This record gives sequence, C-alpha cells and structure tokens, in this order.
Amino acid sequence: MASVTGTSISMASFKASLAPSSRISNVKSVSFPISGKSFTTLRMQPARFRISCAAKPETVTKVCEIVKKQLALPDDSAVTGESKFAALGADSLDTVEIVMGLEEEFGISVEEDSAQSIATVQDAADLIENLIEKKGA
Repeated sequence: MASVTGTSISMASFKASLAPSSRISNVKSVSFPISGKSFTTLRMQPARFRISCAAKPETVTKVCEIVKKQLALPDDSAVTGESKFAALGADSLDTVEIVMGLEEEFGISVEEDSAQSIATVQDAADLIENLIEKKGA
C-alpha cells in the first residue's frame, strides 16, 4: 500500500505507472510501506516545480570560491554544489554579501525574489547561468 499526503491519495497496490487520467497535485509527503517493512517517508519542500540543467562545473567552482572568500572560510574547507549557506555558517547578511559578490563577478543583477530562493551553492550557480543566458538572448 502506498500513500500520499497533502492532497491525500491512497493506492491498494503500487504500480509503476498511473493511468493517463490520474492527477496528483499539492503533494507534501510520500511513504511506501511494502510487505510489512517501513521505508522512510519522502518529504517534499514547498517550491515551484522547475526543470533545469545543472550549472557548468566551472561556474560551481567559481561560486564555491566566492562563498569561501565572503565567509572567510579556510582554503581546505569542503564547499561543494550541495553545500547549504546556512550549514557553512552564513546568516542573512552573509547571504546578501555573497549575492553581491556573485553579481560583481559575473556581471549580473539578481532580483530580491531570486536571491531569497538561493539556499545552496548549486542554486546560486544555476541562477547565475540562467541570468547569463537571459542576458545574452
């Protein structure tokens, strides 16, 4: 039995595909207890659905360098695309300074709404490439 909460949907037997007319929306969590075994519930973060390609590795690397510089982290600090600004010790003022550094380095302008959606290095790198692409169009 599978269950989905948020907009609640329950299926007696889980199938790999749903009928073409099936609709699922506003999903907040999904759990799949199978054969009496319990599996971790998957929690969905409230966000807009977006499909994007990952930023180029060189963009992610440059963002990592800027984050390290803005947060005065040692050179040997492990900062990757998955690194969350909060986990690196950044507060809201640090995040604003990081965004300003990114704007200067990449010659872009980040809107306040977009800046507030940046939580990880990868988020920042994806946003930068998106803005550069729009700027060039």
